[in-house]
Amino acid sequence: MYKALYRKWRPLTFDDVISQSHITETLKNQIKNDKAAHAYLFTGSRGTGKTTCARIFAKAVNCPNMKDGSPCLECDICRDADSGALTDIIEIDAASNNGVNDIRDVGDGAIYPPERGRCKVNTSDDVDMLSMQAFNALLKIMEEPPEYVKFILATTEIHKVPATISSRCQRYDFRRIKPKDIAARLMYIASQEDIALTDDGADMIAKLADGGMRDAVSLLDQCSVTAENIDAAAVSNTAGTADRDSVYRILEAVTDSDAASALAETDRLYNMSKDLTNLCEELIVQLRNIMLIKASPESAEEILVCTPDEYSLLRTVAERSELSGVMSRIETMQACRERMMRALNKRVEFEMSLIKVCGKVTNSAPAIDNSEIYDKIKQLEDKLSAVPRGGAAPSEPSRDTRRVYTASSPAADSEPVPDAKVDIGTVKEEELTPCEKWDEIMEEFRQLNPSCAGSLEGSTAATKGNVFCIFTPNNFFISLFKSNKENAVSLGRAIFNVLGQKYRLTARCTTSVEETKSLAEQLIQKAIDSNVETAVE
Repeated sequence: MYKALYRKWRPLTFDDVISQSHITETLKNQIKNDKAAHAYLFTGSRGTGKTTCARIFAKAVNCPNMKDGSPCLECDICRDADSGALTDIIEIDAASNNGVNDIRDVGDGAIYPPERGRCKVNTSDDVDMLSMQAFNALLKIMEEPPEYVKFILATTEIHKVPATISSRCQRYDFRRIKPKDIAARLMYIASQEDIALTDDGADMIAKLADGGMRDAVSLLDQCSVTAENIDAAAVSNTAGTADRDSVYRILEAVTDSDAASALAETDRLYNMSKDLTNLCEELIVQLRNIMLIKASPESAEEILVCTPDEYSLLRTVAERSELSGVMSRIETMQACRERMMRALNKRVEFEMSLIKVCGKVTNSAPAIDNSEIYDKIKQLEDKLSAVPRGGAAPSEPSRDTRRVYTASSPAADSEPVPDAKVDIGTVKEEELTPCEKWDEIMEEFRQLNPSCAGSLEGSTAATKGNVFCIFTPNNFFISLFKSNKENAVSLGRAIFNVLGQKYRLTARCTTSVEETKSLAEQLIQKAIDSNVETAVE
């Protein structure tokens, strides 16, 4: 029976694992020196060797003929471990066995010593899928396991593993495998399997694998039955992605602001049943490469996600592009990629974004000059700062433009509020005596009612008899006192605490109705005008 290549060529020793030497060397030294920990946590993206290293580790700690920290692959224990017949190695699929009872079974089995090897190794894939109750059960086992029991937990989403679990494990982060390492491994596998794989085909597979060896070998396996000679074009056809020439034709059209050519190439690829989502992702990758060439031309070649042949083409496009323009195109295409995930018609989303990155969309509204808004705000600030604090009372505005509010302010609940000895509505400002302790009253008011005290910013006060008059440039203060009498009560208490006397309160807004209305209308109109739309030329 045929066996998939990714299973057939899964590494059997630590030396076969590529691009993870920082992990394999550490594990080999621990096994060789008999210092293996009781729990490990392997994390990293898919296809980077987490499960493979877990299996190799489980074999190595039980192998009687262990060689330099790696299993010998020749003894009965190694052969049974590779075939899945060794009972001392227990593999748990946490994605489908994620209940508390499944983990309790592991704990119940931990009390029995290993049958053939030295250790009983429990490996768990996708451990992040365990329920919280299962994690709690696992924690109980991992806290003080028998000396012959070891745990290896593997996950691609480390943030879902509770800290109580991860803190009891030695954590190892698996890196994405470099494209050149993937390509070299693919060429070796192809030579052993008599598969005609070209260098550019291997580079294309390595790029599409996105750092995962398993994805790369699986794609090679798929290509081996669809093409006799696996080159870059054959890989693109098998994977359903646009070929390299088509992608660069679109990039050149975008650089030349030639929307017609870009749309024509997209139409050709769509008629060939190419996946536009993959095409969008490929454009983002190549635009990123161009951005790196523009930003760091000296070291760009080392960090680009491209084949060597593509580098010269990218440099040509980069020479005709501006860095700011390239970054703007990346933002547009990334937003397009997100919308395509939930769009009913992905082609329309892609073509709209393609027109935008070609520079065929402009702002139809004229630029807005915000200086007038700033001038109005400055005038308002000047009026607020002109109001004296604790000094002479402000000049009297027109009688018909004032807002007057009168409220009782019992400072001591046991005594009645005195009746006004003067007519509050007829009190003139020149008859008032400025309140020199207004700042102290405001400080006391902030302690009693901090949420309302801010509305009196820029205000002043004066008295006549038992009438306490407040002058404020902000009508918001008056609105607060109308809506809630507790605000007036707390202010009256603050006045009593500082002056030792109870007053009848009155408040006046020093900004006229016409001025307030005019300023508000101007600010609202500017806000409306700022809501502009874009249109297609």
